[in-house]
Amino acid sequence: MRRNFFFIIVSVSSILFIFRLFYLQVYASKPYSIYEDNAIRKVFTYPKRGYIFDRNNKLLVSNQPSYDIMIIPGLVKKIDTNEFCNLLKITKKEFNKKIQKTSNYSLKIPSVFLAHLSKSDFGILAEKIRKYKGFYIQKRNLRKYNTKVGANVLGYVAEVSRSNIEKDSYYSTGDIIGKQGVELSYEKYLRGNKGIKFIQKDRFNRDIGSYNNGNNDVNSLAGSDLTITIDSELQEYGELLMSNKKGAIVAIEPESGEILSLVSGISYDPNLLVGRDKSKNYSNLIKDSIFSPLIDKGLLSTFPAGSPFKIIVGLIALEEKIINKNSIISCNGSYIYGKNKKSMKCHCGGGNHNIYSAISNSCNSFFAEVYRKTINKNGNISENYDKWSKTVKSFGLGKFLNNDFPIGKKGMIPDSDFYDKWYPDFKWGALTTLSNSIGQGEILVTPIQLANMMSAVANKGYYYTPHIIKEIAGDSIDYRFRNKNIINISEQNFENIEIGLSRVFKSGTGKLLNIPGIEICGKSGTAENFTKIKGKKTQLTDHSIFVAYAPKKIQK
Repeated sequence: MRRNFFFIIVSVSSILFIFRLFYLQVYASKPYSIYEDNAIRKVFTYPKRGYIFDRNNKLLVSNQPSYDIMIIPGLVKKIDTNEFCNLLKITKKEFNKKIQKTSNYSLKIPSVFLAHLSKSDFGILAEKIRKYKGFYIQKRNLRKYNTKVGANVLGYVAEVSRSNIEKDSYYSTGDIIGKQGVELSYEKYLRGNKGIKFIQKDRFNRDIGSYNNGNNDVNSLAGSDLTITIDSELQEYGELLMSNKKGAIVAIEPESGEILSLVSGISYDPNLLVGRDKSKNYSNLIKDSIFSPLIDKGLLSTFPAGSPFKIIVGLIALEEKIINKNSIISCNGSYIYGKNKKSMKCHCGGGNHNIYSAISNSCNSFFAEVYRKTINKNGNISENYDKWSKTVKSFGLGKFLNNDFPIGKKGMIPDSDFYDKWYPDFKWGALTTLSNSIGQGEILVTPIQLANMMSAVANKGYYYTPHIIKEIAGDSIDYRFRNKNIINISEQNFENIEIGLSRVFKSGTGKLLNIPGIEICGKSGTAENFTKIKGKKTQLTDHSIFVAYAPKKIQK
């Protein structure tokens, strides 16, 4: 009986063991992977990053040779640390910190120990690197900006962060990725594809040559060259105009949506963020709290739209038949409204105005009155306001423009739900929100949104999504940049507004800006500027705003 019992136990154990081996070999075992073979060292070869040209084919961004000291922490032996630090021009504290950081990442996978060696440093170290086991030199390309302008447009490149690696398996520690601007937006085109070489090691962990005669090696693939829509000479001129000024200039070609210039004042030389001094220069730029050069004012600065917003107020009033081109509204130097007889000052000089003179002389009273009538039409205040808000947003205001920049702000075009929450204790109306009529109140826009608004006015009812890309070598640009965004306002009403915009420079607020031989259509304006100082709302100097297009197109 006992013999049978032991026989059964041995038989069952044997069967389970056989089945386990079968499972491990057939189902659970992973196929051989050269990438996981510890006897083979993997060395990445980095591709040439794509060049960037302006719209006139002027080279803006290219590459220059750079050399990185690479480390495989698990292979590092006892070395003369003082000599090594002197060669690299780093302190022993920095050395230990880098050893710790790369070891924490991986003892077997190569990491960048020190990036961007100069040619002279490379020449000295190349002769001695063999003395330092676990270290080797890797050549790669470093960005070279062949211009001193457009830093906010071009962006820069930097070492990948841990989050970059987690989001995209393409990257590993020490790799370079685009940061800001075109370098970030079109990173996947510019970066190309890394190559890899497999090096066979012997049992003493020494390199003995290429694995399998290099048949498994993968060549790197160069990144795609880009042509952007920027005119570098226009960009340079814009940055000259913005010297010692804080603000933005945005120029868009209405017929295509191509951005001709995107100036953010004050800017900086993009080459400051290249090479071993990059970190120090970046720190200096980010500490500049007065001009904030790293913040793109054209995309990220929001402020009240001011008088240029009257263009939209007038267009909606014409479309809703609140007024026509001959409607007259009187101004006595201010607009008096509400039970408490509040006053909105006006600087138009007073008198009777139609839509043409109201725009050319920027009459607050005229637009306050037509806004009030638009919102109060038939007594359906919330419904009328939401329709008004929706039309305003159709110009690209109050929302992301869906352009090809990695940053941007929506601004603010409130709807009825916003005011229901803002004024929970009483019913709001046109007079409660009257500041909207002149682009103040809760209205907030970015410079690129205002430029896009004027593109829609110039096109008389549509705009193309603003974009920075013109051509991608070997590929096509996104279809969304070729689609019209239609605004539901008749062309005739745009033409009526255009008459007023052209009179701004003939006899109105912009007559001193008139250029002989060019018929300009535009609107000047100011916007109140508030900030908090010690918790108290304080008014600062008003913002200055100017929007225009030229030349005026004659309709046949």
